[in-house]
Amino acid sequence: MEKVIELRGQEEERTLLGPRDAHVRAIRERFDVTLVSRRQRLKIAGEADGVAGAATVVAELLRRIRRRQPVDAELVAQLVSGEGVAAHAPGKPGGAFIPTPRSDGQAAYWEQMANNAIVLVHGPAGTGKTFLAVAKAVQLLRAGEVRRIVLVRPAVEAGEKLGFLPGDLQAKVNPYLRPLHDALNDCLGFDQTQRYTERDVIEIVPLAYMRGRTLAESFIILDEAQNTTPKQMMMFLTRMGEESHIVVTGDITQVDLPPTERSGLEDALDRLDDVNGIGIVRLGIEDIVRHPLVQRIVDAYTDGGTGRIRSSRK
Repeated sequence: MEKVIELRGQEEERTLLGPRDAHVRAIRERFDVTLVSRRQRLKIAGEADGVAGAATVVAELLRRIRRRQPVDAELVAQLVSGEGVAAHAPGKPGGAFIPTPRSDGQAAYWEQMANNAIVLVHGPAGTGKTFLAVAKAVQLLRAGEVRRIVLVRPAVEAGEKLGFLPGDLQAKVNPYLRPLHDALNDCLGFDQTQRYTERDVIEIVPLAYMRGRTLAESFIILDEAQNTTPKQMMMFLTRMGEESHIVVTGDITQVDLPPTERSGLEDALDRLDDVNGIGIVRLGIEDIVRHPLVQRIVDAYTDGGTGRIRSSRK
C-alpha cells in the first residue's frame, strides 16, 4: 500500500524530515514502512496498518509545523511510541491518541482490524472492545483511509422505544452511545469530536435507522451487538459499501433481548466463523485492562470467564 502526502515547500519538508532525516527515520523504524520525500511529496509505502500509523504521525507533525509549533526529536518519539501520547494528552484539543494493545488478545484484535474489512469481537467488560475499535477508526480517518466514522448501537437496554423518549434524534440515542462518545473524546479530544460531529464526519445512528443505507468509505462500529437479533445483524452487515470497514463489538453474556430471541452477535459468530475476509476475535478475562478488581469481579460471576453465570448457592 502507498500513500502520498503533499508538502508546502522546502522549509516544511526540511522540518518534517528532521536533522539528518532523524524524524522520518524514527517513523520508518516504528511502523516498518518506506518513506521517500522528493520535490515536496512524501510517499509512504508498506503494509496497510503501518502506512496508516505512519500517516497519522506525519499528519500530526504537519499540523504542528503549519501552526508554527515546535517539532523536535522528543515529540516524534512520543508520537511513535504508541503509549497514547501525541501532540497533546488525550482529551485535549488536537490530540490523536494511538493506543498500544495491552494483552495478547488485544494485539490479535488490532491485527484483525488491520487485515479484515469486517471484524466481530466478543468479550467481557473492560477488554477494550469499544475503545480499540474507535481508536482504529480515528487512525484511519486521520490517515485519509476513510471519510467518516459511523457509530451504531441498538437502543433496547431500557425497554423503551426511541419515539417515546424526549428530544430530537441525537438526544434520544445519546444515552445509548455514551461509551462511544467517551472513547472518541479520549482519542480526539472533546472539541475535535464536536467539530467532526457537526460536520457529519462522525455520524451517530441508532440501529433502527440503518435499514436501506449503503455506507462507502466509512468506518462503521456496531456496539453492544449482543442486543441485536439475527435479522438486524444481517441488515447491518449488508450496509457495507466500497472501501468501508465494519467492527461489531459485544458481550454475549450481557444479552437484554427476550429469552426466546437469540442474540444476533452469537448467531453471527457461529455463521461467519469461516468466511474469508471476516475476522473473529474472542477476548477473555485475561484481556481486561480496567481496574484490577474488574477482572476479579468477572471471574467471580462467571465460570472462569467462560460467560456462564456461576450459581451463588452454597
